[in-house]
Amino acid sequence: MAHVELKDVSKRYGSVEVIRDLNLVVEDGSFTVLVGPSGCGKSTLLRMVAGLEAISDGTLEIAGMRANDLDPVARGVAMVFQNYALYPHMTVARNIGFALKIAGHDKTEVETRVRQAADVLQIGHLLDRKPANLSGGQRQRVAIGRAIVRNPQVFLFDEPLSNLDAELRVSMRVELARLHQRLKATMLYVTHDQTEAMTLADKIVVMRDGRIEQTGTPEQLYSDPDNLFVAGFIGSPRMNFLSGEAGQGEVHLAPGIMLPCSSTLAGPVTIGIRPEHMAPRGGQKHRLPVTIDMIEYLGGTRYLYGRLANDTPVAVEARDQPGICAGEQIDVTFDDRSVMLFDASGKRVRSASPIPS
Repeated sequence: MAHVELKDVSKRYGSVEVIRDLNLVVEDGSFTVLVGPSGCGKSTLLRMVAGLEAISDGTLEIAGMRANDLDPVARGVAMVFQNYALYPHMTVARNIGFALKIAGHDKTEVETRVRQAADVLQIGHLLDRKPANLSGGQRQRVAIGRAIVRNPQVFLFDEPLSNLDAELRVSMRVELARLHQRLKATMLYVTHDQTEAMTLADKIVVMRDGRIEQTGTPEQLYSDPDNLFVAGFIGSPRMNFLSGEAGQGEVHLAPGIMLPCSSTLAGPVTIGIRPEHMAPRGGQKHRLPVTIDMIEYLGGTRYLYGRLANDTPVAVEARDQPGICAGEQIDVTFDDRSVMLFDASGKRVRSASPIPS
């Protein structure tokens, strides 16, 4: 396998710049996920690594070798697309082995490598079928098998699960995680689904408007976001954001709620609190009256979605809290140390205490 490095990479279409001076290292053997809203540039970045898009500026290295001008077939990468791109008139076996046949490998080697890939993906019993006779999950395994037989240095995935239903997405996430553990391969994966990113990644790269907002492990991005965008994008339900005013060593959040803050920050700020850090009818220090609009029941956990008096939306995790109904007003409580502070530009203020860093 191999590491991938992008140095000051930019991509322009005429006067429109979609990737801007981007720097990224994908470590050898890692499962790195590019995540962000539609149009942030993540798929364009993946296609530049694959050689399907030219790099306007900067350098791409794969396994320490400059790859900007290499043909896609010479880069040692294999890409799995969102739409599977299977040949409908070919069997599963012929679909998986087609690239090897075109490359001139002999029939015995092709059959051996196809069988090995099928065994890894547990689709050996499907080799004689055609794509029309497969489920969505089976078709996606065939597409992955087509990548595996090439023995690439780097696997590239462009939203491979987005066409599957919810249950299949969950099972395929598990299978992809197992595949990575088995192959020990370098994988670069694009998705707009932060749950996919949190589940699969060793490292998550959060993108917005062609730039990297933050890079880190799922735990780092969830517990220590750099800014409002990352804090709101990572986590489901998303972090609650409440407006406040900082000054004289305090943050005034609402009538009667003042949070101590050692920062010299003054002026408008935003307070962030995760849903699991707010307790309905709890005994924590600060109280907010919330009108409940909807209750999402998920078995062992339920989420209360409501609003403050100023219509600010609030989501609260409620375990073992039966008897709360939509339309009811309840007190939701939280403590100082469950709060994150962001300045007027959206940047995280880590120097504030006791608001945690």
